[in-house]
Order: sequence, then C-alpha cells, then structure tokens
Amino acid sequence: MACSTGPNPVPPPCSANPEGPRTPNVARALLSDAAFNGVMHTVLDNNPGMAPDMAGRIVVEALKFVHAAALFPTVRISPTREVDEGWHALILHTHLYATLCSRLGRTVHHYPERPDESRFDPDVLTRTVALIEQAGYTPDAELWGGPRKSLVTVAANCNHTPMPGGCGPINPGGCATTGGGD
Repeated sequence: MACSTGPNPVPPPCSANPEGPRTPNVARALLSDAAFNGVMHTVLDNNPGMAPDMAGRIVVEALKFVHAAALFPTVRISPTREVDEGWHALILHTHLYATLCSRLGRTVHHYPERPDESRFDPDVLTRTVALIEQAGYTPDAELWGGPRKSLVTVAANCNHTPMPGGCGPINPGGCATTGGGD
C-alpha cells in the first residue's frame, strides 16, 4: 500500500512516523479539550460510578477506532463494548462527530445489533487492533479484551460482529465495510 499524499490533515495510514506508534495523546488531540471533556462526561453520565480516568481511556480508544475505520473502510472491524460506549458518546455529539469524520475523510456509520455471544468473531478484535496499530496508535490492551474479558461494565448494549459471508452490521448489505459514503 502506498502512502497517501495530499492536503489531508490526518496523517496517512502508512509508516510516516519514524518515531514509532503514536501515543494515546495523539488520538486525544483529535478533539479540543472542551470537546473531549464533553464526550467523556457523556460516558460518565451513562455509566454512574465509572472513574473519570476510565471514561477518558474509553473515549481515546473510540477515537482510535473511528480513525482506523475511516482509514481502512473495506476491512471488517469492530469495537469492544467498552470502546463502543465511547463511540456512542462521540456520535451523540452530532456536530462534533460529523466534523471529526469530515477531518478523517470519511463518515464511519454505526449499525448496532443486539448482543449475542454466538455471533462473536474472535478474529475481528485481532483485525481491529492490528489496524489501529497500522494507523499509528498503541491500543489500550485492557479495553480490547472482548466479551469474556470486559474490564468494566458499560451501558452500551450492542455488538458489531461480521456475519459469515462478509456482510455485517457495521454496514448491513455493504459487504465488509465500516466506512462508506458521505
């Protein structure tokens, strides 16, 4: 894959960072302090008793996930329930989310489905983490453990598991794409 060139304000998905993976603070920097705090407080409001540092970690991982999904729209990826909680909070801030997706070059749509462990694809999280790393981030491994290794209970109650045959709930009928359209 060749590096993207052009006026995109988001770094390309290839190894243009000779210092190695981006730190979590780089993902955090995708939002202003006020925007990040607003999203973090949405996570806190939806999850009474959650520690603010955990809510912040969840939002950072959601930012990494959305960025990876925007960079690699044809690969089937999925967040954990914890990361999905942060994604939900981002989406609830509609203007902020639309602006973020515009800056990332693609709208990352959310197509939820009810939880069902029988549909869990253990490889989807491996693919997701690999693409987050390819995007230049270091995933917070504790938040990417999957349904049997949840670090914290969250309000998010949907899954995003690709169905056999390649068409999944991230983009139903769109055959294995998380991104898409405008």
